[in-house]
Amino acid sequence: MRGWGRLALLVGALLGAAWARTAQDLHCGACRALVDELEWEIAQVDPKKTIQMGSFRINPDGSQSVVEVPYARSEAHLTELLEEVCDRMKEYGEQIDPDTHRNIYIRVVNRNGEPNGVNLEGIRIDSDIRGTLKFACETIVEEYEDELIEFFSREADNIKDKLCSKRTDLCDHALRVPHDEL
Repeated sequence: MRGWGRLALLVGALLGAAWARTAQDLHCGACRALVDELEWEIAQVDPKKTIQMGSFRINPDGSQSVVEVPYARSEAHLTELLEEVCDRMKEYGEQIDPDTHRNIYIRVVNRNGEPNGVNLEGIRIDSDIRGTLKFACETIVEEYEDELIEFFSREADNIKDKLCSKRTDLCDHALRVPHDEL
């Protein structure tokens, strides 16, 4: 009986570790896909398009404190994008990275809804993958909305690594960098 108990404990520990690794891969993949989608959406906006920001109150001298800022990286635009970006997770599939043996998520449909020419061999595409990836994305947006708006409101390099690894720990296994002090 004792041997069975130890075996059950060992199997439970191995399954727990595998589940934790799968969950980490899912959240990392969702974060990286989220960043890709947001960067693409921002790039589609006409750089000349602006939005008025500031107070619409009249100052004592009769003027208003309103400034025009680029629309693409405005809080209003980013908030709008965050409301719908996770719906695009249905355009992703799951694959095992041959080098790291971890789950990665790849866009299998291009932006106009057609297959993007990726070799689909070894890529799992089903409603379970899409549903869990969308849920992970929605969780990230809900939990890290302020960070997402902060990073995307100004142009920055390597947002994917800075946000998904350094700031949020979602991809901590993928990139070993020191964490921001919050």
